[in-house]
Amino acid sequence: MSRNVKVCAELWVKAASRAVSVLRKPHAHAGMTRSHRIAERRIMSVITALAAAVLGCGPKTLIPPRIDLAQHEIIGVIEFKFSSKGELGFLATKKFIEAARQDQGLVRMIELESEAEILKKAGRERLNEAVFKTLGDEHNLKTVFAGELTVSGVRPNITITPGFGFLNFSAEVDATLTVRMTECATGASLWSGSASDTKTVGNISIFGGKDFAFEANDPEKAYGKLVNGLVEKITRDFHVSWERK
Repeated sequence: MSRNVKVCAELWVKAASRAVSVLRKPHAHAGMTRSHRIAERRIMSVITALAAAVLGCGPKTLIPPRIDLAQHEIIGVIEFKFSSKGELGFLATKKFIEAARQDQGLVRMIELESEAEILKKAGRERLNEAVFKTLGDEHNLKTVFAGELTVSGVRPNITITPGFGFLNFSAEVDATLTVRMTECATGASLWSGSASDTKTVGNISIFGGKDFAFEANDPEKAYGKLVNGLVEKITRDFHVSWERK
């Protein structure tokens, strides 16, 4: 038994002993029954809380990541697509790589061009087996990550900027990040994940009355909270976890 469990057990024994002594204490006044019931309720509340503490004092066991990225290296990462104008795709890619490696140690990854640039060079309209095989041969890759960040439901809090042809504002947005891992040799999908979140972000611009742009001078400050939340959710399979025994 670990030291923490022993300490918790001792607390439990002391609490139980105190409860028994209080319940057995004689009450000589007329309000004995009501006072006794109040005391019982208070004592049971304390015992319940301590029981929960005892159950939470057990040792923790480290659970390794569900996916070991070292088995899939060298890994290429295509810059994530972004549904609107701006650099959120690049920011999400950078954050994804950092988060995926967090609990994995040294993992060999190569940052690739955007999907649009890769398709243009390959003369293809979409990522398919031939494109992944070409990427694998050119960069000695075993697998490739590709993803897309989609922002929708922009609910703006608009501040009109006089003298400019656009509006700059903060807004609550709905965002979804989807990522998949593909084997280069076969084009087979090995893993995929999706995460959604709603956050208020700043420095959004609108042009022509309908097109939104996410082009803050400091993307990390303006959109970091949104992107970090999505990345944290979608990379859980690559992280260690703890399980209490």
